[in-house]
Amino acid sequence: MFLAHRIQLVPNNVQATYLARAAGTARFAYNWALAEWGRRYAACKADPSLPTPNEGALRRQLNAIKRDCFPWMLEVSKNAPQMAIMQLGRAFQNFFEGRARYPTFRRKGRDDRFTLTNDQFRIEANRIRIPKLGWVRMRESLRFAGRIVSASILRIADRWYASITVDTADPILPYSDSQGAVGVDFGVTTLATLSTGETVTGPKALRTLLERMRRLSRGLSRKVKGSRNRARAKIVLAKLHARIANLRRDSLHKLSSSITRHFDTIGIEDLNVKGMLGNRRLSRAIADMGFGELRRQLAYKAAQRGRLVVVVNRWYPSSKTCSCCGYLLVQLDLGVRHWTCQDCGTQHDP
Repeated sequence: MFLAHRIQLVPNNVQATYLARAAGTARFAYNWALAEWGRRYAACKADPSLPTPNEGALRRQLNAIKRDCFPWMLEVSKNAPQMAIMQLGRAFQNFFEGRARYPTFRRKGRDDRFTLTNDQFRIEANRIRIPKLGWVRMRESLRFAGRIVSASILRIADRWYASITVDTADPILPYSDSQGAVGVDFGVTTLATLSTGETVTGPKALRTLLERMRRLSRGLSRKVKGSRNRARAKIVLAKLHARIANLRRDSLHKLSSSITRHFDTIGIEDLNVKGMLGNRRLSRAIADMGFGELRRQLAYKAAQRGRLVVVVNRWYPSSKTCSCCGYLLVQLDLGVRHWTCQDCGTQHDP
């Protein structure tokens, strides 16, 4: 099982400059390879005798020309540009197999990251050794034991993180007080409603901080492009976005851990989140809940504890079916929040 542990780095000014330069090198290599891929593909269509583009050929081409054309690439780890092109190759593979859209160019300030293979860095206690940089302090030590696969160095707002991937044996976490099976219904008003009657509202981080985000966004738009005031305002806004994401992620982790700790079988609905986001009135509230992330966390945490997650078909009329006698209600409008079973008289809260 592959597990990733994201740890905040504590670089000094010189180290932060190197990390930014390495991330810029990786971004440049990715964009260069994407443009070259498009050029080669157009040439291949015009002349079928030419070879089709692939990431291996692009990596060899960059290695051949970077010493003369891009000598500044030699100042950072060789993994930064090479792994970026390999990531582009995987992006095209996902595109060709219908799992993703056509790759787009990376942007400075949004895609500040680079990847290192396991032979290019070393971890000891609360520090990591990066090629051509040396030891960089980390906020905490690596949480998982096993074979280290890779490390991705990324910047979120004004902070640097190391996301370290570890290949571990399938961990079986200890059981807790099991309460049998539970059904979990996701919603906008309440994040999760359990079949036991318990409800979890959720933090609604975006809704809570939306007015502040709007104020900071307006302030950023009024700053002169290229000015230092605009750069400061951009960082403040990015920190607010990071805070919203952290609040949402923290609440989802607490909820998913609690559910997988207390129940053996967990039933969730197969929601069409992408289709739900097409509702212009509810899209922001739906995105603020994080249904997809909650499902992902429930799946892997249940596997760690030996639990079972059952995904119920999205067309199954669970809200209209009486859980006591099985009576099926003919019609249930979205505005109806309570209904009574006509057979057994049970009160339901859909």
